Amino acid sequence: MTALVLDAPGAFRLVETGTAAEEAAPGPGDARVRVHASGICGSDRELYQGNRPEGYVRYPVTPGHEWSGTVEAVGEGVPEALVGRKVVGEGFRNCQVCDRCHAGDTTLCTAGYEETGFTQPGAMADTLTLPARLLHPLSDDADLGAAALLEPAACVAAAALKARTQPGERVAVVGTGTLGMIAVQFLAAVSPARLLVVGTRPDREQLSLSFGGTEFRTRDQLSDQLSGYDVVIETAGSASAARTSASLLRRGGRLVLTGIPAAGAEGLDPTDLVVRQIEVQTVFGAPPAAWSHAVRVFDAGLLSLRPLITHELPLTEFASAIELVGSGDPAVGKVLLRPRDLD
Repeated sequence: MTALVLDAPGAFRLVETGTAAEEAAPGPGDARVRVHASGICGSDRELYQGNRPEGYVRYPVTPGHEWSGTVEAVGEGVPEALVGRKVVGEGFRNCQVCDRCHAGDTTLCTAGYEETGFTQPGAMADTLTLPARLLHPLSDDADLGAAALLEPAACVAAAALKARTQPGERVAVVGTGTLGMIAVQFLAAVSPARLLVVGTRPDREQLSLSFGGTEFRTRDQLSDQLSGYDVVIETAGSASAARTSASLLRRGGRLVLTGIPAAGAEGLDPTDLVVRQIEVQTVFGAPPAAWSHAVRVFDAGLLSLRPLITHELPLTEFASAIELVGSGDPAVGKVLLRPRDLD
């Protein structure tokens, strides 16, 4: 049994945690999951490089907040029927008792930030133990590799729910990474009149159109005439992308920001937002309702995540995987780590 541990930025090690027979039984309310795959995203690179904001990481830590697996044991108070089920799980370890948790806004828990893979042990290991209440069971025939992308999909689901898109509206997605390509699919499912995809990589055009986009533009191809959209979801994580997104909206349009720019970035013009009465929503993580929505859409076969995966590596190649994610190579999409050597 192996787990990857980041002791400090840039300093990691693989540790032996004993044999499967020696693993401790899950505590009351907990479940132990046999990890199938763990995805790597930009926040994992921040974790590795040491530039994740203070308070949102606690070293040493086992990374891995995007994951899928199969329940192999449960603790007291957890239904035995969960054992053997394919699952994914929420990352935010909310308190369940504050007013925000009671309202369903668990990502705003007032007890403080705790998240799997950042302040609590994550899924870059053979197994992951977590509160069973955070698990979302999948269908028996679910593709567990693709399901490892359900964490970013849940974040996009949160954005889609906040956008309140109606059939026949003009909608746009700014950003063509993993979040952007998932956002295109969620918006396409609502039957918009027009679905524009804006990115910096021309090679993403065909994928965008295959997921339901009706038009693709690189950012330098935009003009003042390309505006009047009812809804724009931004996924690129830069101040310029936020400004581009706002410029595409009609007066009174709805903007949802999911990317996190660098600290101190100059973003949206408040005067423009007020004068044009733009409604701005933001997403950081996903509450239970968004997770349920994402899993339901995935299980129904309406969410295509497998095409976004370009690399699957064993956990022992963590360093190579991190480099791939930060390489800027257009051939690199979502990178998955598998706990054991691949067949």
